[in-house]
Amino acid sequence: MHIADMTMFYAPASGGVRTYLEAKHRRLQLYSGVRHSILVPGSGYGHDSGIYQVPAPVLPFGKGYRFPVRRAPWRNLLRSLRPDLIEVGDPYMTAWAALDAGRRLDVPVIGFYHSDLPLLVSNRIGNWLGANLNGYVSRLYGSFDRVLAPSQVMADKLIALGVKNVFVQPLGVDLDTFQPGRRAPDLRAELGLADDTRLMIFAGRGSREKNLHILLDTARQLGKPYHLLLVGSSMPHRVPDNVTVIDRFCPASEVARLLASSDVLLHAGNQETFGLVALEAMASGIPVVAARAGALPELVPFHSGRLCRPLDARAMAQAVRELFEIGPHLLGLQARQHVEAHHAWDAVVAGLLAHYHAVLGTVDSPVAMHV
Repeated sequence: MHIADMTMFYAPASGGVRTYLEAKHRRLQLYSGVRHSILVPGSGYGHDSGIYQVPAPVLPFGKGYRFPVRRAPWRNLLRSLRPDLIEVGDPYMTAWAALDAGRRLDVPVIGFYHSDLPLLVSNRIGNWLGANLNGYVSRLYGSFDRVLAPSQVMADKLIALGVKNVFVQPLGVDLDTFQPGRRAPDLRAELGLADDTRLMIFAGRGSREKNLHILLDTARQLGKPYHLLLVGSSMPHRVPDNVTVIDRFCPASEVARLLASSDVLLHAGNQETFGLVALEAMASGIPVVAARAGALPELVPFHSGRLCRPLDARAMAQAVRELFEIGPHLLGLQARQHVEAHHAWDAVVAGLLAHYHAVLGTVDSPVAMHV
């Protein structure tokens, strides 16, 4: 079986989709009889260990992302690779190129709905345009042989738009990179904090939908000995005294060290399509306090953290206090056990292969369809 993945969501500092593709690529190499190719945008044509670059212009102010504008280069490369199945991970030009190639090669094409396009556009440009994109999403994803969504909330949105054949396929977390053993006992000293500081953390991009103002207000309400560490690019600089900012993209190994060395992850995002950093925190052995919105309630069970009213710093601060009364260490141990049981990448890839065999007709579908 030759699987070809393609997406424009692949840049030096990109997040969940690149993580998904690279984790999948590593594990599929362990399966005999399976070949995996990844097609991504680049400055020119290139190929390294099954990852193919296709020329595409840089997206202005896009933090390294490139935006494909022509179908032909992608379609032609797919035709030369002759995969048995194509999976596409974005709703733009590459999706239409994949559908074209699928028809010409007579192979199935799967669409993975990683990002909520109408909501994303509404946030950036306005509700009027976001609403108009509903028809586009319905038409595009209605053209795939099967549609995968990383969470039930995303699947429900697609089904509400009239898309059929939608399946929930949760993503995974690297349990070797993100683990309690990464804990650095001297992190508080590095940050100039007292040993008894209750250290909260958020890691990710400082984009608007992360609602970082809620995290800052939560830290302000809690005061000392609580301290918030913000890690990632585009972070705010005007922050309360009990907030430290690392305003740059950090590699996974560094994020893993910071997560494992903290007491709790705070996540105020209310539009998450999956919420990978919550899984990374739980794998690192720390609990999560998150907004009860988007996909986060699907990831954070009661024994691994707390959910609170969205966009409410007072409610988040109260949830943090309750968590420390219980003891973050116990909840962190349970969080690690939860992700080991439900979100190991090996289990995710096994689920993906079940979808692939189902659309190829090589086995009966063992995966449950959304009802």
